[in-house]
Amino acid sequence: MKKITLLGSTGSIGVNALKVIQDNSEKYKVVALAAGRNLDLLAEQIEGFRPIAVSVLEENLGSRLKDRIGSTAATEVLSGVEGFIHLATLDEVDTVISAMTGAAGLLPTYEAIRAGKNIALANKETLVMAGHLVMREVERNGVSLTPIDSEHSAILQSLQGHTKEDMRRVILTASGGPFRDMPMERMRTITPAQALDHPNWNMGPKISIDSATMMNKGLETIEAKWLFDLDMDQIGILIHPQSIVHSMVEYKDGSVIAQLGIPDMMIPISYALSFPHHLENRLSTLRLEQVGMLNFEKPDMKRFPCLELALRAAEIGGSMPAVLNGANEIAVDSFLQGKIGFLDIPKLIEKSMAAHRSYPIESIEMVMEADSWARKTALELLKKGIN
Repeated sequence: MKKITLLGSTGSIGVNALKVIQDNSEKYKVVALAAGRNLDLLAEQIEGFRPIAVSVLEENLGSRLKDRIGSTAATEVLSGVEGFIHLATLDEVDTVISAMTGAAGLLPTYEAIRAGKNIALANKETLVMAGHLVMREVERNGVSLTPIDSEHSAILQSLQGHTKEDMRRVILTASGGPFRDMPMERMRTITPAQALDHPNWNMGPKISIDSATMMNKGLETIEAKWLFDLDMDQIGILIHPQSIVHSMVEYKDGSVIAQLGIPDMMIPISYALSFPHHLENRLSTLRLEQVGMLNFEKPDMKRFPCLELALRAAEIGGSMPAVLNGANEIAVDSFLQGKIGFLDIPKLIEKSMAAHRSYPIESIEMVMEADSWARKTALELLKKGIN
């Protein structure tokens, strides 16, 4: 039985992960849960899964949670980054599901690897910001790092039974989000509600906005580079509106192996936990005769400048991907709060990147410094006005 700490239990990935765990209670046991600010849902999860410990984002939230679950509860309540790291490195745990949103997931995931825990990774920022450091620790500590993102899960599945030497490239697919066909002049008036309304996937707000700008695909490209030890020119991207082909691997002889499935995150979550096996689930099966046409096209970089910025950051390397990510998190949050427009998101990121001179990353502390610099710079640019 795998004993699990779930980082990000109240987010969309976390909620689906708990469904997978609940459906396979003979295989998986929740030891600890980490969440942000959603105390109502976390309290329900504590009641349902009886973890030995939980952690929330802030100390005052921890006090409120203690009052809510009662002083006699068997669950220890912690808070902050220190609390997240504690849960990720518990002796009782062998597997950590890293599903926190954004840079907040980096340190707990990194410390879990150093503590010898196997990782099921949904937090793409971990590899975007500190890819070579993380993969070095994975190798050094002899642990597994299995992707949860549907695209990387598809690549992993398409690589089974094949040697890496035979691979020519991988092809990440992207839905194109809700604005793939919107006239460019109308994109200036896009609202947060429109951007959050993804046509295929049910995701949290940060990932939904990243999908609408296609920054998500840029981050996934950087993640794929580290996960599968690829050069950037070995990674292609195609828009695939139906979200049925989740990604592909092309081999030297021209063969292309793809993984197909309905767009539901329970499938890649389950595979990450059960790898290399496939478990039965509660979902409906894919009916290709009902899907009909499957379409593919190249992404329009003018329509999706965030994708181009991510690819540029990957080529520059060093501290630039961390700066890209930090500036993007500020930009997305500002858009969701109505402080900037949709088309201002890439402008803020580009200006932040232009102000940064990339340097080699040699420690996790240097990654966090680059992230902090990016956030501070982006906020200063917002105050001055980015247009």
